[in-house]
Amino acid sequence: MGRTSDAREKILSAAQSLIELRGYSALGVAEICKAAEVPKGSFYYFFESKEALALAVIDEHWATQQRDWTRIMNSDAEPLQRLRQLFEETEAGQRAGQQSCGTVSGCLFGNLTLEMSNQTEAVRKRLQEIFDAQAEMVDSAITEALERGEVTVTDTRAAARSVVAQLEGQVLFAKLYNNTSQLGTLWTNCLAMLGARAPQAPADA
Repeated sequence: MGRTSDAREKILSAAQSLIELRGYSALGVAEICKAAEVPKGSFYYFFESKEALALAVIDEHWATQQRDWTRIMNSDAEPLQRLRQLFEETEAGQRAGQQSCGTVSGCLFGNLTLEMSNQTEAVRKRLQEIFDAQAEMVDSAITEALERGEVTVTDTRAAARSVVAQLEGQVLFAKLYNNTSQLGTLWTNCLAMLGARAPQAPADA
């Protein structure tokens, strides 16, 4: 019947790739199924609608990204070094994507926010939850840096949201100009925003 054990994963993978390249609105179920090499009936076996698929793609992508952010932000490095590593890995991921498909794909969450947040409440709410979770992780690092006297901001929550917004904005510019060098100013701008001094680079082992 074409409902193999990996059909759902094929649909999710194909949908994410197509959404990153072309956006959500322009895609049809038939095109997604063709790219996934599964029959159309398999789509509706796993997903009741294209919106349900979009939510699943968001959740799948966040599960992966959340593991990466948690690994970085819960490491034993100093708080500002953790933030710097977050920026560096974001830049590396965008560069890898550009090398793979020839264009800077940007952030899936940012792209869908621009395209869908005023069209479907379910997607808007889920994306809001994800950005709130990101800001909470960044807030923890900024709070620790403040306790160490390394930053001068006092409203750490607002600062964390600004850092996440800056990260999203720079990734958006990288996508717009198809140039990952747009991400090169992230760290310097972040330090200025936080009223921070650049921490010493860790000594070589």
